[in-house]
Amino acid sequence: MKTICSFIFIVSSFSTFSQANCHNDILNGEKIYEENKKNVFLPYDFSDLWSKTDNYNVLGVLGDDFQRIKVKVLTVVKNTNNPEEYFVYGKSNVKGNVCDFIGKIIVEKIHETKREQFGVDNQAKDAGIRIQGLLIAKYEFFENRNQSHTGVFTGQLRTKWYINKDNQVKYDDINLLSDGYFNNAFEGSWTMYNAPKSKICKWADYRVPNIACDFDLGAGEFSPNEKYFDKGWLSYAKAFLSNDEQYKNEEFAEWWK
Repeated sequence: MKTICSFIFIVSSFSTFSQANCHNDILNGEKIYEENKKNVFLPYDFSDLWSKTDNYNVLGVLGDDFQRIKVKVLTVVKNTNNPEEYFVYGKSNVKGNVCDFIGKIIVEKIHETKREQFGVDNQAKDAGIRIQGLLIAKYEFFENRNQSHTGVFTGQLRTKWYINKDNQVKYDDINLLSDGYFNNAFEGSWTMYNAPKSKICKWADYRVPNIACDFDLGAGEFSPNEKYFDKGWLSYAKAFLSNDEQYKNEEFAEWWK
């Protein structure tokens, strides 16, 4: 489990931060090669990367008021007939309303990156990492119409990965302890079936990506602003910022089972 900061970074003026979004750079300043090498890397299987992280570290919002949404990817299977496609099954949870969804991740681009930092004190520099990269895909997940308040998730996914000395694709957590680290960034919208308007919907591992800066006040780690506690973020703050055992049990609960 990633170490959770025990304090909230103090911001003097929320109005200043509300004009911009934070946590945009999934690469943490790493350089990227512009060439799309999708065809080179499509033979690899990336399916394990999207269900690796403990669910209490998968953080998401739904709507302009940043209502908390929990998303659990349960299974991902690569399409043997089309290496660009991955079939996905998972569950969503908003205010205790749990829904099943199925859908696809469709790979659009795969870039190599040139990393200059390899974790704290460069501890992974000699670990035999052969290639690092960024996968960019689109996703479309359909919730079960027979359940309550259901709709469709659509958007873009960005995932960092690397290939190790054994030629295996791995989840890129090399810089996990760096300030602002996040991965598996799903950014898009959710549209209720037969509804005319969509809501923003974003989630990722360890941070909410590309979010208003007054939402996440954490310097090194995620820390929700108190003004959003009534949108589902109180239990997170109590569990990991106040070390409350009751709320920890709530955060660790396997709600998808």
